[in-house]
Amino acid sequence: MQVRVLSIKSPFRFLAALVLVPGLAGCFASPGGESSSDGGPSGSRLRVALAFPPAENFSPYGADATLLSRLGVTEGLTALDANGAAAPALAESWRRENDRTWRFTLREATFQDGTDVTPSAVADALTRATKAKPVPAALAGVTLDAEADGSRGIRITTAAADPVLPMRLSSPNLAILSPKAYERQGTPTPVGTATGPFEITEVSSGGSATLDRFDDYWGGRAQASGIDARFVKDGTARANAVRTGDVDIAEAIPVAQAATLDKATLKEAGTTRTTSLHLNTTTGPLKDPKLRAAARAAVDSSAIVKGVFEGYADPGAGIYGPAVTWAESKRVKPTGRAGATRPDGTRITLATYDNRPELPEVAQVVQQQLEKAGFTVKLEVREYSRLESDALAGKFDAFIGARNSLLDTGDPVGVLASDYTCDGGYNLARLCDKNVDRAVEKADRTDGTGERQDAAMAAEAAILGTDAVVPLAHQQIIAGVSTKVRGVVLDPYERTLVGTGTRR
Repeated sequence: MQVRVLSIKSPFRFLAALVLVPGLAGCFASPGGESSSDGGPSGSRLRVALAFPPAENFSPYGADATLLSRLGVTEGLTALDANGAAAPALAESWRRENDRTWRFTLREATFQDGTDVTPSAVADALTRATKAKPVPAALAGVTLDAEADGSRGIRITTAAADPVLPMRLSSPNLAILSPKAYERQGTPTPVGTATGPFEITEVSSGGSATLDRFDDYWGGRAQASGIDARFVKDGTARANAVRTGDVDIAEAIPVAQAATLDKATLKEAGTTRTTSLHLNTTTGPLKDPKLRAAARAAVDSSAIVKGVFEGYADPGAGIYGPAVTWAESKRVKPTGRAGATRPDGTRITLATYDNRPELPEVAQVVQQQLEKAGFTVKLEVREYSRLESDALAGKFDAFIGARNSLLDTGDPVGVLASDYTCDGGYNLARLCDKNVDRAVEKADRTDGTGERQDAAMAAEAAILGTDAVVPLAHQQIIAGVSTKVRGVVLDPYERTLVGTGTRR
């Protein structure tokens, strides 16, 4: 794999390509990264700094799922290839039997506890995911039933036709764990129960985790002997750790720190991540659509891109940004927006998190813009794990977050269902609008490349018409990587970081 070195003076560029979904021509491998030779020499351990500590005890059903996939711990039946299409993972092949039923054929694989990956174990893992509360984002609006079919088959039936089921099953939320993971009540544990090339052996309350190579990984032995992961929320500290050689890989390098690193250690990739302002539609003053309209009108995203992201982003255009190459030509103008009213000192609380160092800066700019428009704004900044539950519970009037619009399923409709429908599991704006739900449901039922894209954009217009969300900026990934390291896996979906070919 090749990763382009970021030039501080280079223009902002995105990867581009499309198959059924907004596939992006990236240089990432799936699953597991670059392959290694079985029986090769034991490589050095990798020292990795991640921005987000586990918020849910490494539950595969929430935000921690991507931590597990980025570290090469978990995987699902499928993965996403460089074009955004479903690719084999634990399932080596699949076929659609009718509108609602698919049959997946498993490859020979072993769980990290030494037991075989069997159809019954896979069916049980998927069934448990369907019963998780809140529902995993990848299953928002979807009802499915999984059952074993012979010695290697899994038959999955959905309540309604689901043309993107193979892509949906690539979600980190639907990772397959062994029966041992569910022995205790509550959240399943991925420690020693997953199938990826690296196995968690120890988790420290001090903010670190130890992973060892899983030598029986079906995709071949990883070239690194293990991973020492540290969760470092401070972006400057992550950049300093790369500069001093304390870590080999650090994700989410702040834009402000990019110029301080040697260009040879700075890597970037296009991403479908968008930073947005979510406005509480259910409680507080912003449940008034006229005040939401006033907030939306007050925001100048170009000032955020220039002042905070220093040009390494594009102004917010919608839920889908320029990395989704077909979106702009198909974008539908929102209609039915309420007319803006004068805020007249309306008091609101704006919250964000500091794991992504740009976000507090973005929040300060937005705070100033809202106050200039007549709002009185209290700003609250916390670490993400201490903020998520309050944000989802609607305890803030406004919330700024960064969200990869294709992370959950790879399908453009997935983020709409999970983030903006009445039953959505990650609905920060607490939006419940019948017109939005109908538009998202229609998009979810639509098959065919162009038709599904058109329906997704119509649903985006319905969501933006409520002023529940104000897109601010479409971002890039910036990572710090030691010059001694090869094979780092940067992809636009931000699901991968370390694979079997990552080494030093």
